[in-house]
Amino acid sequence: MATLTNEHEYNLLPPRDLAEEIERLHENLRDECDQHLRTLADFKNYRRRVERDGNKLTEEVKREIILPLLDIIDDLEKILQWTTDREKTVVKSVQIIHQKLLVLLEAQEIRPFDSVGELFTPVLHEAVAVVEQEEVKPGTVVDDLRRGYLWKNELLRPAQVRVAE
Repeated sequence: MATLTNEHEYNLLPPRDLAEEIERLHENLRDECDQHLRTLADFKNYRRRVERDGNKLTEEVKREIILPLLDIIDDLEKILQWTTDREKTVVKSVQIIHQKLLVLLEAQEIRPFDSVGELFTPVLHEAVAVVEQEEVKPGTVVDDLRRGYLWKNELLRPAQVRVAE
């Protein structure tokens, strides 16, 4: 029986103990199988990590695009707040654009949240001013200066608010 003695030479003599040789070959096969399974598991972990990192990168890129878009929505809301009945056609056009933008955000699971009447929460709100108001409990948000947004139920942008003292 020929056995490999080094990389390019074969020993043409039969092994002295066939049982020992068979056991050695079985052990080599087990080692190779274990190595194969470890490599396969490492590759699966690598694939999961690459997919997770890719998703994270995609979300970061979306965030960079969406945050400036929120400023445009804020401007549209201010226009709608301060226009009069004389500018009805302009107002109607701005309302349509505003609605389209909100639908676009909704499709990406981005939603504005209401703050007025809620208790101030540092995680969701950025206090810009404190005002005296006797009608509401201290610490209550009385005015939304800039709406806050959630993205997949996580904070995308905090609301800028005025809080009762």
